[in-house]
Amino acid sequence: MDRATATAQGAIDQAMDLLGIRYRRGGSSPEAGFDCSGFVSHVFREGLGLVLPRSSKEMSKAGDPIGRDELRPGDLVFFNTMRRAFSHVGIYLGNNQFVHAPRSGGHVRIEDLSEGYWKKRFNGARRVNPDQP
Repeated sequence: MDRATATAQGAIDQAMDLLGIRYRRGGSSPEAGFDCSGFVSHVFREGLGLVLPRSSKEMSKAGDPIGRDELRPGDLVFFNTMRRAFSHVGIYLGNNQFVHAPRSGGHVRIEDLSEGYWKKRFNGARRVNPDQP
C-alpha cells in the first residue's frame, strides 16, 4: 500500500468511527456533535495530524482541485446546499459513497453521490496531500 492510500485509509477509518454522532451547528467534537466542516476538520486532524481550515468554503481552497471522475477515497467533496458554493463538505469513501454530518436533527452518515439531491448540488472536489505544506 502506498503512502497516499495508507493516509486516505487513516482518514476513512477515523470517519467511520464517528458514524451516528449527532449533528450540531458549530460542533467540532464527538462529545458536542459535528457540523459538516467540524466533522471533516476533526477527521483530518485526528486521523492524519493535518489541520484544515474551519469552514467548508475555506476548505474548498485547500489541496488540489480534482474532477468527479478522479475521486479517490479520502478526497473532500463539496456541495451547494445553502444557495452558495461550497456550503457543505464530506469525505469521499469510494464507490460513489461519501460520509458527512448532514444537517440539524441528523447524524454522521454515509450517502451516495449519484442520489439526485447530492448529484444536483455537487460543487467539486479537492485532494489534500498531508505531505504538502
